Parts: sequence; C-alpha cells; structure tokens
Amino acid sequence: MIDMTGFFASGPRRAAADIEAELQWAAAALNHGRPDEAERFARNVLAAIPQHAKALYLLGCALLRQNRASEAVPPLEKAARALQDPEVETQLGVALRDIGRTEDALLRLRRASKRRPAYAQAFHELGYLLFSLQRAGEAITAVEQGLKLVPGAVELWNLLGVIHHCQRDCARARAAFSQALTLAPDHPGAHYGMGAVMLDEADYAPAAEHLRRSLASNSGDAQARLKLGVSLLELGQTEDAVENFRAAVRSEPMAYRLALTLISGSARGRFWLRPSAAAKHLGLSLSASAPGISRGRDPFLWQRHR
Repeated sequence: MIDMTGFFASGPRRAAADIEAELQWAAAALNHGRPDEAERFARNVLAAIPQHAKALYLLGCALLRQNRASEAVPPLEKAARALQDPEVETQLGVALRDIGRTEDALLRLRRASKRRPAYAQAFHELGYLLFSLQRAGEAITAVEQGLKLVPGAVELWNLLGVIHHCQRDCARARAAFSQALTLAPDHPGAHYGMGAVMLDEADYAPAAEHLRRSLASNSGDAQARLKLGVSLLELGQTEDAVENFRAAVRSEPMAYRLALTLISGSARGRFWLRPSAAAKHLGLSLSASAPGISRGRDPFLWQRHR
C-alpha cells in the first residue's frame, strides 16, 4: 500500500482528512492481518499528533499482533487513560498478560468487563486468563457473567464448553458447544469441542462428523486429526483412521508418539503388538520420531477457543 504521508496538503481541514485516512488505513491493515503496515500508518499520525488516543491504540494493537507485547504496553496505557474504553483496556490486559504481569492483566480485564455496554471479548480474555491460571471456578463465573450480558457471543459459549470439558463435566460442555453451534453452525472450534466431548462419551459416529467439520476449516489441525483417527478406529474404519494419524504426524511431528499411544490404546488398534509395527504402518521410523505428549493430558484441548 502506498504511503501518502508525503502528499499531505496544508491547511487544518485537509490535515484532519489526512489524519483520518491514515487511521482508517491502519485499522484496515490490522483487519487484514498486516500489522506492520498498521504500525507505520499509526506512527505517521503520532508524528503529527503525539498524544492521539486512537493512533496510540492502533499502534499498541499492531505491536501486539507482531508479538511485541512489551512495546505495546506504553501506547495502550496512554490510550486507555484517554479513552476509558473496554476494547482498549482488553487489549492492554492481553499485552500485560503476555509479558507476565498477570495481576495487572487481571485488574485491567476486570475493569473492562465492568464497563457498559458490555464488551464480550473482555469477558473472554478474563475467563481465558483465569482458566490458564487453573482458577476454573472463577473462569466459569466470569464467562457466565458475560453471557448474561451478551448471550449471542459465540466465543464465550465455546470457551465455557472448553472449561467444562477440561473439568470432566461432559454434560455441561455438550450444552455449551451445542449453544455455540446453534449461533454459528460452522464454527470450527465448537465442532472440535463437541467432537472431543462425544469421543470421551464413546459416541464415535457423531464425534467423527463434528471433527470432520472442524477439519473442513483447518485441514492441518493435528489434534483434530488424531481424535478423528481414534473415532474411526473405534468405528472399524481402520485405513481411514491410519490416514488421519499419518496426516496428523505430517503436520505436527511432535504428535508422533501420541499417535502411537492412541492407536495402541484402542481396542481395534491392539493388533499392533509392537511399536515398531505401528510405526511401519504409519510410514515412519521410531528413531526419527520426535518425543510426543504424554497420555492423559491434552494441552491442545483448552486452546481451541483462541
């Protein structure tokens, strides 16, 4: 995109129009996944008006999207003081979380969740952070408070399902994912979550269908491939199952040993009495495999809402 800064005409009216154009370009660049361009446009505005609150916010967001959270905090703090806006405070909370200032992040996110009109992402980020801190009860409370105010927030329903599932409450998890899918029938995270719940409940055929629908949006999702593979094994569709295990390992080599564990743990996978036989069938070598994830812990499950 062409930088028009050098073509600005003189005069306050034209200058104001040029500033607004830069802000719009910055916002559009962020929306289209080009944070480096957004940073440049925001800095152009700040070069002319150093305390421009919206430009500070857009700059902070652009830096955050480039994994430069420590640099994002100062402009976001200035923008939050000037705007008193829940969206700005939420992004500041995310930046503080990313640099390890957890208590400050919680304070900001709680403040953002109290502003009205309610901003759904504030509750989402607060719930996510509490859950990542293993404070599941508080996380559920935060998410449910958000849903009372914004009942149509799909990502909140999805996060609620994830938390309940990780708490082994499959009934509540299923209900939450069902609500998310009612609101957004093609939501890949909700389909993944529902598939994972149904797999845990040995409801293999619908689990496979939900996992396929999740993969339709992200064919390289190794965890969805692994769960689909397990479902297909239990349904007796061995070749399709193995192909999904192969695809999972191709997209994520760290999933190799977990794939072997899942295969050997299946009633229909026990015809492979030795790991080397399973590895041969997967088209891989044990010596070349990467260490996997221990059984009984699925660190990917609760990240699906992100």
